[in-house]
Amino acid sequence: MKAAFLAAAAAVLTGGASAGHVQHRHAHDLFKAGKRANDTSVCVPGCTTIYSTITGPAGLYTPPAAPSTSKPAAVVTTTTTTAPALVPTPIAQTCPTPGTYTFPATTVVVTETTTVCAASTTKVPSGTHTLGGVTTVVTTATTVVCPYATVKTEAGVVTSVIQTTTYVCPSAGTYTIAPITTVVATETVVVVPVVTTYCPGTYTAPAVITTITETDYVVYCPFTSPAPVAAPAPTTSAAPPPPPPPASTAAAATSAAPSSASVATIATSGNTLGITFTPYTTSGDCKSASDVLADITAIANAGITRVRVYSTDCDTLPNVGAAAAAVGIKMIVGIFIGEVGCDNGSPDVAEQLAALKAWTQWSLVDLVVVGNEALFNNFCTVSQLHDLIVHVKSELSGTGYTGPYTTTDVVSAWITGDLSPICSVIDVVGANVHAYFNGGTTPEQAGEFVAGQLKIVEDVCGLTGYILESGWPTQGKCLGSACAGKEEQKVALTSIMDTCGDKTVFFSFKDDDWKPPGDCLCEQHFGTAELFGA
Repeated sequence: MKAAFLAAAAAVLTGGASAGHVQHRHAHDLFKAGKRANDTSVCVPGCTTIYSTITGPAGLYTPPAAPSTSKPAAVVTTTTTTAPALVPTPIAQTCPTPGTYTFPATTVVVTETTTVCAASTTKVPSGTHTLGGVTTVVTTATTVVCPYATVKTEAGVVTSVIQTTTYVCPSAGTYTIAPITTVVATETVVVVPVVTTYCPGTYTAPAVITTITETDYVVYCPFTSPAPVAAPAPTTSAAPPPPPPPASTAAAATSAAPSSASVATIATSGNTLGITFTPYTTSGDCKSASDVLADITAIANAGITRVRVYSTDCDTLPNVGAAAAAVGIKMIVGIFIGEVGCDNGSPDVAEQLAALKAWTQWSLVDLVVVGNEALFNNFCTVSQLHDLIVHVKSELSGTGYTGPYTTTDVVSAWITGDLSPICSVIDVVGANVHAYFNGGTTPEQAGEFVAGQLKIVEDVCGLTGYILESGWPTQGKCLGSACAGKEEQKVALTSIMDTCGDKTVFFSFKDDDWKPPGDCLCEQHFGTAELFGA
């Protein structure tokens, strides 16, 4: 039996989760984990669900980049039995024969925070694999209590259960518990149980109409986030020209085949804020300084005057900085916040801050971005992100940087709850908006959609806003009216450039072959180098 995910509904009116950067340590290892699912998995404080696939023997696993964990950890495990809860898990709808099917809208109301076993899938090659697990990062000897998902077999029946582990970490380091080992003879998509927490709210699976061409096809209709808010249409009245860019002194229905024809390039004519850049090879390794220089030179030759980088790993600052200085373009630099922590003591944050303080080439920098979708991914609370931005500003204030700061997130994160603490400590507001993940948007409507989302986030804080990620894939599934393809990318990006290009960082420079394809089969295919003539 085959299966497909109608992911479009999950991203409607959120501006889309930013393409391509999910959970990653230093922005690199995390990037490898994949990202598009609107995941709400949460562990108790201090523990985080892992989604990566680890090849090796069963047992406790300590990531090689973690601090020393030479002393064994003491583990006490108990099984937690919970009554079935009504939660917004995707609805499986079976289509027994080819035809057009209509699935009505469904609503689930969650009245209190509910934790259940959910499922995550990953494709693995033949062999023995260790999957899932829970990780915790500690700075001293600590005892934590974590729920984790695993499987048990009784009378030949395999079920997922949530167990609780009292985990004694004898010293500072990163500890991982409860991975599951599986052996497969051929390349297989396996299901891994994960702990998933649903916050109180109303979740809706919108009505779906889809045409099925196969027998026994299963469609999963995911629920949207609680209480989604419709985006108002952008104003069409005359308005003054947008302010200049910040300066350093201040889920799917049927698949669509990708377009194979060559597409003419777009002349930027200065009508872009910039483009995103990650210094990774097709296999996910770090690019050499000479390869980075070649890429940045191509970007500059295409008329793009600014590159956005997400973190400091892979010698991003010295390599991209030197290249940017050589060709005369500017940078938007970032501190990436992942699952390992959103506070001043996070090893990842400390490492990135140290790299920025050692580099200090601020004449190249137009904007510092603290966090990329950290609220949407539940990596930070509003209070934590506020405190972290304050800390970063304090740490960099003595290094000579006097330019603006911001954070960036999807629109749904900006309109959920009171964001005034964050608004009070940023200079401009940033949003990641991908019209492709709003299933009701065609490529021709991409500019109108992105401009409307930008207006929303500007109104939240009363600040000038910038789109720090927006793109369209050249390959992938159709999400409602949004279909991937080279011609579709050209139409969508032209629409965005015509509407708000000078306030938009386009995603991304090249395809990211090192990423998993995601449910949309699109995550690797947001590259725009061919389109921009870079």
